[in-house]
Amino acid sequence: MPQLSRLLILLLLCSPVTLAETPEEKGLKIVKEQDRRDWGWRDSQSTLKMILVSKSGKKSVRDMRIDALEVRGDGDKSLTVFDDPRDVKGTALLTFSHALEPDEQWLYLPALKRVKRIASSNKSGPFIGSEFAFEDLTSFEVEKYTYKYLRDEPCPTDKSTTCFVVESYPVDKNSGYSKQINWIDQDEYRTHFVEFYDRKNSLLKTMTATDYRLYKKKYWRAHHTVMENKQSGKSTILEVEKIKFRTGLKDKDFNQNSLKRSR
Repeated sequence: MPQLSRLLILLLLCSPVTLAETPEEKGLKIVKEQDRRDWGWRDSQSTLKMILVSKSGKKSVRDMRIDALEVRGDGDKSLTVFDDPRDVKGTALLTFSHALEPDEQWLYLPALKRVKRIASSNKSGPFIGSEFAFEDLTSFEVEKYTYKYLRDEPCPTDKSTTCFVVESYPVDKNSGYSKQINWIDQDEYRTHFVEFYDRKNSLLKTMTATDYRLYKKKYWRAHHTVMENKQSGKSTILEVEKIKFRTGLKDKDFNQNSLKRSR
């Protein structure tokens, strides 16, 4: 009888029910692996076109560039600058992303010749008339969200590719989102599609990322991203024209003085 009891205990300890991950544990594990795979790029310089599309389909094009710096132990830093057309030329956004503290952002408006700090309560607002919010322009940090794995299914952008579907909930109470649902492919851990839900838990926007290209044999970057507002009918397209990694950018290239020099 004691031998039988020991056998039952061993079976219980090794059962799938005991060893199975919770949806929260699996969701966190997936995004940690995604983050691990993208570490080590150091810095980058990109040139892009931002295309604003109205509800009627009318388009306006802006030229922009983004410098970014990877920061060990914290969120990344970035400097986004508009070069064209004239009405936005010289407008620049400096972002200090953080893993545990609120992100910091400063906007330089050349017409006013002054730097304006973006308050935490305003980060859900639109970035220079686009469908991207200020908070969409901060770097992804695992600690900014809690997670829940939902299921596996074909990626919306490529039915031949299987994606993890992971729900994420922002920790920041000032976020404009109640949750996001992310489709992450199981081969390279790239985000292909995201649904953004507003504070009333209604679908607000979707983001579709395509034309992924590999850099330095490790870092995948989408060259075509569409943010579509499901409530207003407007959308914004980001088309990457060029990306260079490890260009020698330093911490001193990212400060409030660099906002004014960026012109």
